[in-house]
Amino acid sequence: MPHLFPIRHAALGAALALAALAGPAQAAGVVQVSFVEPERYTDVGFGAVERERTTDRLAAIFQDLARRLPDGQVLTVEVLDVDLAGHVPVGNVNDTRVLTGGADWPRITLRYRLEAGGSVQTRDETVSDLNYLQNRLFGGRADEALAYERRMLERWFEERFLTP
Repeated sequence: MPHLFPIRHAALGAALALAALAGPAQAAGVVQVSFVEPERYTDVGFGAVERERTTDRLAAIFQDLARRLPDGQVLTVEVLDVDLAGHVPVGNVNDTRVLTGGADWPRITLRYRLEAGGSVQTRDETVSDLNYLQNRLFGGRADEALAYERRMLERWFEERFLTP
């Protein structure tokens, strides 16, 4: 007698795939990010290579957040200045930022424009986290690239665009 388990398993997989296709697709808004004069930013690291790596990471964070915007909304973000958490000690070859606390907290100055349902909201804002050292154990991994900045931007995004 033949074993029917592989056929049942394949049929179940096909049924789940069809159900996923038949259900409503989860729509998302759009985020457009630009960096205004990044060579003048307060702190994105040393040199053009680090600056590009940092701006690419920040752009990826904003793109991740775009998935949470309701369908049809367009958020345009111009990043005006960046000051990352901590600093890179001279001679550090592995891009590890040292967190010293004090007055060196993450800050991102930006201008945004949200188009939603025929209305437009525009604002200049500095997003910062003065308590990033105290909050470092909550949400996000400290060894992730721009972990503090990611958590700070996620919190700002939720408060500004997802809270009624």
